[in-house]
Amino acid sequence: MYSNRPISSIAGYSRSSLLPDPVAVNKTVVATRPYVAILTGIANHVIVIPVAYGLAAADGEASNGGHKPMKRVLSGLLGGRLQAVLVASFSLIAALTVGLNAIAVSQVIRDYLETAEADLVARDMNLANAFYQLKLDEVAAISYRLALDLWVNQSLPGAVQGRPEALELIDQQITNKITVLALGGTHLIAVLDAQGNILVGRVVSANNQMQPILSGGSFGRLPIVEKVLTGGEAQAATEVIPAELLQQVGLDRQAAISLLDTPKAAPEPFDPREGTAGLALMGVHPLVGEGGQVVGAVLSAHLLNNDFALVDRIKEVAGVDTVTIFFGDLRVSTNVMTEQGERAVGTRISQDVYERVLRQGFAYVGRAYVVNEWFITRYEPLRDHTGQVVGSLYVGARESAFQALVHNITRRVTLIALVSVVLAGILAVPIARAIVRPIVELVEANRRVARGDLAVRVQPYGRGELAILGRAFNGMVEALQEAQQKLMRAFNNMAETLKETQQELLHKEKLASMGQLAAGVAHELNNPLGTILLYSNIVHKELPEGDPHREDLQMVIGETERCKAIVRNLLDFARQNEVLAQPTDLNDLLQKLAAEQQRHPRFEKIRVVLDLDPELPHIQADPLQLRQVFVNLINNAVEAMEPKGGGTLTINTRLAPLDQGVRVSIADTGVGIAEENRARLFMPFFTTKPVGKGTGLGLAIVYGIVKMHRGQIQVQSEEGKGTVMTITLPLKLSTPPGPAEGLGAI
Repeated sequence: MYSNRPISSIAGYSRSSLLPDPVAVNKTVVATRPYVAILTGIANHVIVIPVAYGLAAADGEASNGGHKPMKRVLSGLLGGRLQAVLVASFSLIAALTVGLNAIAVSQVIRDYLETAEADLVARDMNLANAFYQLKLDEVAAISYRLALDLWVNQSLPGAVQGRPEALELIDQQITNKITVLALGGTHLIAVLDAQGNILVGRVVSANNQMQPILSGGSFGRLPIVEKVLTGGEAQAATEVIPAELLQQVGLDRQAAISLLDTPKAAPEPFDPREGTAGLALMGVHPLVGEGGQVVGAVLSAHLLNNDFALVDRIKEVAGVDTVTIFFGDLRVSTNVMTEQGERAVGTRISQDVYERVLRQGFAYVGRAYVVNEWFITRYEPLRDHTGQVVGSLYVGARESAFQALVHNITRRVTLIALVSVVLAGILAVPIARAIVRPIVELVEANRRVARGDLAVRVQPYGRGELAILGRAFNGMVEALQEAQQKLMRAFNNMAETLKETQQELLHKEKLASMGQLAAGVAHELNNPLGTILLYSNIVHKELPEGDPHREDLQMVIGETERCKAIVRNLLDFARQNEVLAQPTDLNDLLQKLAAEQQRHPRFEKIRVVLDLDPELPHIQADPLQLRQVFVNLINNAVEAMEPKGGGTLTINTRLAPLDQGVRVSIADTGVGIAEENRARLFMPFFTTKPVGKGTGLGLAIVYGIVKMHRGQIQVQSEEGKGTVMTITLPLKLSTPPGPAEGLGAI
């Protein structure tokens, strides 16, 4: 019955029998407390991992001896392996959730279906009213068209006088209207005179058969006809036609209906004429003469008794389940069937509907007992032209069909609930494994850390608490590993520092020995060289111009002076000078030095870039010694760029990080220093210059001066690209080094 209706597609849940005993649920409260501690002492760290579940009983439960067996059972279940506990918990929660959800959803859907059924019946009533009104308008339109027909109006006086040609002409117009309109159902169309007597009329049966012409009878006593003839205004309404009038037109047998005994019906019929009189849709339109007086009327009526064209049309076209038209409380037209499969014509309306609709004149909505079963119904009163209730229009749907739909949904909900619980139990197994897996991995990783494996890590799964715990574990292990690495690096640094210190001590001892040796050699050589230079100059002056020996003496003098320069450098290297510290502006010193050096011809192809920090503070230093350092480094940089035909010399000053003082960098774009030579740069007498161009003492002197200033010197070089010499000097010299300390620094 519901297969072609929107409500049949509604799916939902019904009450489920899967819920546990509510008394037992109220008696026991189960809580889980996951705490198992895994303690491992690694660098004074303790890891606590909650991995198991405990049981907490409800308040006052311990005092109830009847609950102890259940408590022991639950304790045994929840105190087992975590995976089993999780599976059991998931299954129980799923059963409770699905059961409660089934009850709630079933009730919601039941309420919705009831509302939808009521709305559907209301929609059906609106459609039935619309079709009923359309039929009434159609009946009224027939009388209206005939009343305006020219031939009818012209032939009316002759018809009143009984002229056959006039009567034939009017009958022809009635027949044309019936033929053109193709009316469905039992219809009566008649032209009346001023007293309501039938001049000409026709009856069309329910099977659309036209009956013989009517030429006698009177409808003047029918209230609606009387009102039209006296008032001159057209009327259309649902009217009761008495049996004697129906007999005049041959419709009394069709209108006759036997009243059947109906359960829950009223003791007495609403209208005594029920069973003999007929209920009809009627339209009456006046015929007006030339003087404006009413000279007759056109009557059109659709008899509803035992005529099912209208109710069947409403059912077929509007999709209404059942439709009934009542005359009083008697069914005269219906598609409600009895148990024998016949139309329930002759049955009567139930008592409660009788009182509400017929007596009080209100619509009735709700359950109603129709013939022999319950329906979801809606009744609305039918009124005649005076507003009196003469019957009712009914639409309804069998409640049994609605209950069948509810039961079907209930079975489906029960099946869904069972399947959901089973699926929950199946899905709980891999889910429990997924929950337990990170805990197991964490325990194993903890054991490996305890054995000293700090490279172990656990995989954090997701963003939950276990993932947080895993990341915390990884962070702890990383911190331990980093601390271990720091200790190893510190140990390696200490070992390397110790090695460097040993090498530096050896280097200092070597330099000290070489310095003492150089000082002794320099003093021993200085006097003979002075004597050679003195006598060479005397002889050179005494020789005449053009003497071939003058050129030889000149060579002797030059080489002797070169030897004296070497001896002087040896003395400078070996001399135990002190640092005469004073406030020194490095930026000013470097600017003046760069300006002086740029005047030399060898700076023609050198671009000097000064990148000096204007915020650089003054330092305590010996400016003369620092000048010697910078001149030496600048000269070395220029000489390194000569093979490339020039380059860029960049002088940079900055504050050293971590309050280490100031930093001066002298960078060139020269040929660079070979890697094997970098470790020997500051060794005395080591040089990469050609023979005769360097003594190998320049950088050794620079190193000594920097060390006497408690500074550091670093070399960064790349062959073919250039060299950067970086000197770091403290801001203050708390205790200037003495001669021995200065020599030792070298």
